[in-house]
Amino acid sequence: MTDTIEARCEARGLRMTDQRRVIAQVLEAATDHPDVEELYARASARDPRISIATVYRTVKLFEESGIIERLEFGDGRARYEDADRDHHDHLIDMHTGEVIEFVDPEIEALQERIAEKLGYRLKGHRLELYGVPLRRR
Repeated sequence: MTDTIEARCEARGLRMTDQRRVIAQVLEAATDHPDVEELYARASARDPRISIATVYRTVKLFEESGIIERLEFGDGRARYEDADRDHHDHLIDMHTGEVIEFVDPEIEALQERIAEKLGYRLKGHRLELYGVPLRRR
């Protein structure tokens, strides 16, 4: 990732209001996969003038512009992350909803081999694993 969400918005010609900048900064700072409600809580803590409707509209705009990616982990909540992040896969804890990011070179190579065996060149993929802890933490 070479630049910020805010810079990519500007490069794509999106009009960046102060409130959109705050939402972009909140998304940039996120180390998790926030949904709109979480984004609203974080953004309105920085700027109380931001409404939930503004967050919804901004998230939709950023998603349609390819700035952020929408993720759905089966819990009924759309979550978001920077579309320009380094590739990674997700393991979702079915008890807590925690989302763990990981990269595994063996899985990556296996997916390439499977695609090639089936006569394809892999251009991308998304892997989500759902599990329960072997032991309680």
